[in-house]
Amino acid sequence: MTNSDTLSSQKQLFGHPVGLYVLFFTEMWERFSYYGMRAILVLYLVAESTADAINPGLNWETGEALGLYGTYTMLVYVASIPGGWIADNLLGQKKSVLYGGILLVLGHSILAVEEMWAFYSGLGLIIAGVGMLKPNISSMVGGLYAKGDVRRDKGFIIFYIGINVGAFLSSLIVGYVGETYGWHYGFGLAGIGMTLGLIQYMYGQKYLSQVGNFIGDKNSSEGENVLKKPLTLIEKDRLVVLFLSFILVIVFWGAFEQAGGLMNIYASEKTDRILMGWLVPASWFQSLNAMFIIFLGTTVAAYWAKRKFKNQLSSSLFKMIIGLIIMGTGFFFMSAATTQFDSQGSSAMYWLVLAYLFHTIGELCISPVALSFITKLAPLKYASLTMGVYFAMTGFGNKLAGILGEASQSMGEFTIFTGIAIFCVVFGCLVLLFRTKLENLTHGAEDDN
Repeated sequence: MTNSDTLSSQKQLFGHPVGLYVLFFTEMWERFSYYGMRAILVLYLVAESTADAINPGLNWETGEALGLYGTYTMLVYVASIPGGWIADNLLGQKKSVLYGGILLVLGHSILAVEEMWAFYSGLGLIIAGVGMLKPNISSMVGGLYAKGDVRRDKGFIIFYIGINVGAFLSSLIVGYVGETYGWHYGFGLAGIGMTLGLIQYMYGQKYLSQVGNFIGDKNSSEGENVLKKPLTLIEKDRLVVLFLSFILVIVFWGAFEQAGGLMNIYASEKTDRILMGWLVPASWFQSLNAMFIIFLGTTVAAYWAKRKFKNQLSSSLFKMIIGLIIMGTGFFFMSAATTQFDSQGSSAMYWLVLAYLFHTIGELCISPVALSFITKLAPLKYASLTMGVYFAMTGFGNKLAGILGEASQSMGEFTIFTGIAIFCVVFGCLVLLFRTKLENLTHGAEDDN
C-alpha cells in the first residue's frame, strides 16, 4: 500500500481526517496558554510594585518591558529551528510535539510562583516547549494530506481557526483573571489550559498513526534513505523561494506584533475604555484579532477559492503580499488614534477595533497560507526544519516589534505607527514586481497541491 493510499484510508470527520481535529484542539490549548500569558506579560512588567498597589507587578519602565517582550517572543520562535532539527533527525514530529507540550505545562505552572527565579525559569521552559511543539504540529497537519489533495489549504484554515479560538478565549479569560485577581493566577490558568491540550493529544494518538513518525526509522514507510538522498535542483529552487518569502514574514510580524507590546500599552494608558459605564480590560483588545479570524476565516478562504476557480491570480505568494499591504494599512487607524489623543487627551476604542480588523484580514492572507506553502515546497527530509526556520523568522519579526516599540519612547507613537504603515505598503508593492520570477522557481508546486 502506498503512502497516498494509507492517508486516504484515514477516518474522516466533516470531510477531513480526524487527526486534523486532534491537532486542532492541541494547538488551540497551546495557543490559549501562550496568548493568555502574552496578553498580561507586558502589563505585569509595567504594573506598579508598591505595597498599596491593587495588583502589583515589577514596575519596569515601558522601554525595558517592551525590550524583554521582543526578546522573549523572538526566542520562542527561534527555538523552532532546533525543535525542527530534533524532529527531523532524532525523534520525529509526533514525539517532539509531546515533549514540547510537557515543557510548556511545566513552564506556565512555574510562572504561577511569585519569585523572580520562577519568572525567568518559566520563560525559558516556554521557549523550549514552543520550539519543540510549534513547527512540528504544523508539519503534521500537512502530512495528513496526500500530494495533490485539494483539501490541504482548507485544512490549514481550519487548523488556524483553532489557533485563534484559543487566542480569543485566553485574552478574555486569562486577561481578566490576571488583571482582576492577580497576574500569577493568570499565568497559572494558562498552564491549566496547556495541560488539557496535552491530555487530549495523548488520547488522540490512534488518529495520528500515519503522520509525524521519525523518517529515519528503518521501519518507517519512507525509510532511512530519505535522509541520505541529496536535494534535486528543483528542491533547491523551491527552498530559495521559501527563504525569500520569509522576508515578508519578518516584516509582517515585526508590524503585527505591536499588538502584544506597544498597542497593548496604548490601549491601557491612552484609550478611552469606558463602555456603558464599565472599564474594558486592556488585554481584551487582543481578543479582537482572534474573534475576527474565527468569523472571517472561512470568508477569506472562500474569496481566494472563488478567485482560483475563476482562474484569477490567487497564488500563495500573491496572497502573502496582499496580506502584508492590508495589514500595513491598518496602522493608519492607529495614526489617527494618536492624533485624536494629542488633541483630546484620549482616543476612541473604535480606532483599535478598525486596526485589528485590517490586521486580521492581512493575517488570514499570509499566515495560514505560508504554513500550507511550506508543506508544498519543503523537501521531506527538511520538513520540520524548514517549518522551524519559518517560525524563527516570525521570532525575528517579534524582536523587531520590540525594537520598534522601544523606539516609540523617543520617536513618538505617531511616527512609529505611520512609519510601519507606509513601509509595509511600499515594501509589499515592491515585492509584487518580482512575484512572477519567484513563482517560476516553484516549478509548479502549487499546481500539484
